[in-house]
Amino acid sequence: MKAFGCVVSAACLAFAGCAATSVDTATPVAALPSLRAPPGAFPVGKLVGSWGVASFREEKDRTRTEAQARSFCNRPYVITKGPTDGVMMHVADDTTPHELTLKGAPGGKTYLGFDAPPGDEQDREIVSITDSMFVTRYISPEIHTRYGTFVYIRCSAGRG
Repeated sequence: MKAFGCVVSAACLAFAGCAATSVDTATPVAALPSLRAPPGAFPVGKLVGSWGVASFREEKDRTRTEAQARSFCNRPYVITKGPTDGVMMHVADDTTPHELTLKGAPGGKTYLGFDAPPGDEQDREIVSITDSMFVTRYISPEIHTRYGTFVYIRCSAGRG
């Protein structure tokens, strides 16, 4: 039994030694690799403004949906710049706007979402964008099924 106690004591000391390993505190934080995703393919300012918004589930409905989104400029959805270089927008199933960031990904894809890796379940992929319109779809199949593909049409200054 005494030998067992020695083995346990030795194991505890070995584990304690591992836990006491020092961390190099001389490395400045700025020198550490960034955990943030690369920026999107365009500046966040391109999303800021007043938008008419509508969604579709089948591509054959896209033209009609764009016209419907344009008609909603009489009560536009307003996207503002966020406090840390993102944009303030709503997310699925939440009435409170949150700051979302643009995240670049391989293949030239750009995602819009929280500060998480690109393509996260809560992200939206920006499928296409021009100065007057952008189209997004949720990454989560369940959320995409409920909400469809969103079309944002920029409202002219006189309409929103």
